[in-house]
Formats: sequence, structure tokens, C-alpha cells
Amino acid sequence: MHRRPAAVLAAALAATAVAALTLTTHADAATAPAGVTPELFTALQRDLRLTPAQATARLDTDQRAGRTQQVLRQTLGARYGGTWVAGDGSTVRVGITDDTAAPAVRALGAEPVRVPRSEANLQATVARLDRVPAPAAVEGWYADLIANTVVVLAHGDAIGTGHDFARRAGVAAAVEVRATTENPRPYLDVIGGNAYYIGSGSRCSIGFSVTGGFVTAGHCGQAGARTSQPAGTFQGSTFPGRDYAWVRVDAGNTPRGLVNNYSGGTVTVAGSTEAAVGAAVCRSGSTTGWHCGTIQQKNASVTYAEGTVSGLTRTNACAEPGDSGGSWLAGNQAQGVTSGGSGNCSTGGVMYFQPVNPILAAYGLTLLTSGDPGPGPTGPTTPPPGGTWAPGVTYAAGAQVTYGGAAYRCLQQHTSMTGWEPPAVPALWQRL
Repeated sequence: MHRRPAAVLAAALAATAVAALTLTTHADAATAPAGVTPELFTALQRDLRLTPAQATARLDTDQRAGRTQQVLRQTLGARYGGTWVAGDGSTVRVGITDDTAAPAVRALGAEPVRVPRSEANLQATVARLDRVPAPAAVEGWYADLIANTVVVLAHGDAIGTGHDFARRAGVAAAVEVRATTENPRPYLDVIGGNAYYIGSGSRCSIGFSVTGGFVTAGHCGQAGARTSQPAGTFQGSTFPGRDYAWVRVDAGNTPRGLVNNYSGGTVTVAGSTEAAVGAAVCRSGSTTGWHCGTIQQKNASVTYAEGTVSGLTRTNACAEPGDSGGSWLAGNQAQGVTSGGSGNCSTGGVMYFQPVNPILAAYGLTLLTSGDPGPGPTGPTTPPPGGTWAPGVTYAAGAQVTYGGAAYRCLQQHTSMTGWEPPAVPALWQRL
């Protein structure tokens, strides 16, 4: 990646209008926005206690945060401190370690927040904790972007144990130890999502369809294990360490880019663009149906009885036993599969999911999508009038397109969208 002077980067990004980063909303606020199913839209309003208009606005903000995160993570480098949606759901904020990055943040309609640590620094601290065996009193740890620190969770009577753990990892100065009542466990014993059976009767749920099969939680089965309904074989499985697996289904089973909404229909999966911290997410599971919440932290590590699992996303959406392996979505974008957590859907709790993109990358899988490709990595095949550039396509650095009679070369990998046409974002496209 080429490092550019801040003034040049800011001027280039200033060409992007903030309005181009939002979803197209309907005049009727009670109608779900394009690409969002009515069932998911209703669950979002119920669980986040939003009016239809507020839910539509929230989806606008969440998509804008995801786009901002995608571009600034690549362009700001060590000056980037993470992106999150503010508590009121209306503002996108970006941590910066250097004030020279502020114009670039504002150019994308976000609010810069000065922080002492970069996102990369926080993730490095998490990685060092991951390499040290955790004591039983430590339930997990994660990077808290909003607080700009790494949090270690320890039982209230064992805070000192949490500090000792951080010292053994050599990161005591960069860690905050917090008391917790969490007791996370993986959810396996009851059906969740669309059911499938492992071996002689264990049950789990399908996460997302991929070419040739589906992804799910790693604790559901080991490589080589057979499944039924649908019939298939675990091709790969990791647990603990991570919590992901994939199953290749037998001939006669047809994977589709859909998720059961448990209201008599399905949700269309359009891609897997990663949502930002603070964004709304909804989860599907046969035990509890649709439930929504927000992303609290990313890159969380949890100490299950079977061992530590890292790289999880921490949320306040509820789940119960039987929801393991089930689907998590932000709008129509796949986010991950249920790993485990604490609590239930009566009293609330903390739930963790394994992000889907690392699963796809680990096994070289392709997510199956259907319908409107939205902002995800699967783009349209029909070029728009005026050139080969199209919204909703992931362009790699060096890719060449035409637009408006001119040729352009991609400077930074990104997923295109309306408003980010090559002439409008010289930070992403160079005219040839």
C-alpha cells in the first residue's frame, strides 16, 4: 500500500459526498428498505426499541460505518484507531492517532476522535493475550475500540488473577481488567437455524450456504464426521482456537443464499461486508427465532470449558442452547455464525459469533448470495451504461475499469457503491 500525505488523501476523499454513503430509503417509513426483509426489519424495531423511521435511519448509519471502515482501514494505516457507531445510532465515529487524519474522516461524513492507540496496536495486544494459557477465573478478553483499550474479563472475586494474566502476557500497561458474571458456553444440544444432525443424533444449525455446502460452528463436529438433513461430511473444523467448520453436502442437496426467518419465509443474503462496532445485527435460530442487538466489541477471546476461542465478535443479542452455528446478519450482509455466550432471551445476556469472512478465507470458500448483491463481495455481472465499472463489486488494487469514456486503475481494494464512481474518488481510482 502506498502511503500518501494527509493533505492529498483528504483532498481526494473530499470529493465523496456523504449522501452517497447512505441507503436509499422509502417514503413510507413503515416499509423495510431495499434489500432488508420485513421480518428482519420488524425484529430490529422490537429488540432495539426503534420506530420504523428510526430503524431505517439506523440501517443507513450502519452501512455508512461499514463503508467508512473499509476505506479508512486501508488508507490511514497506523493512524487508524477503528470505526464505530455512536450509542444514539446516528453518528459514525473514527479513532485517529494523528490529527492529520481528521480531514479524511470528515470527508466521509464521520466524526474523528483522537485516541492514543491504533486499531493494529489493540489487536496486537489481544494476540499476545491469546498466546498465554488463561486461568479459569478469566472468562475472556477483547479490544474495546470505543474505550481504546483491551479489556480482560475476570470474575468479581478474581480481579487480581486478571491482572496477573495480563502481566504474564507482557501487556499489563495496555489492559483494563473488568469484573464479569459471564459464564460463556458453546450452544450445541438443541436445534438452531435450519437443523442438521451430526453422527448418531447431535444437532446443530446451518450458518450460511457456500459453494458445495455450508459453514457452521466448529464445536458442532470434527472433520470427517457425517451429517444428515442435509447429508454431508465435515471437510474442516477448528475448535477451540477458533470456532468454525464447513460441511460439503452430498449430491441432491442444493445450497442456496438464503436464511430461514422462522416466520414462513427466508432472508436473502447479498454479501458479507463487515459491519462496524455499534452496528445493529440480527440472529436467526430455531430455538428463539429472530433476535437483534448491536455489535459491542470485535476480536474477542472467550475461555470455554474446552479451551480458549479467539477472533469472536461480542454482542448483546440474545441466544439460547440450540442456536449454535446459526446465522448473523447486518441488513442483508452475512456477519457470522453463533458460537456461544451467557444468558438467554428472557433475561438477556452476552453472545459471541464467529465472523464469516475468516471462515471463507480459511477454507477458500465462496459465499452463496441471491438477489440484489448490495454492497457485498458478489457484484453484478451487467456493466452499467457508460463503462465496465459497477456498484457492489469488490475491486482489487490494479484492477482496470472504464467509466464515462475513460479508463481507470484501482489504487486501493474496496467494494464499490453508488457515489463512489471512479471520477468522484481519486483516492481509490487513478485515471489512465
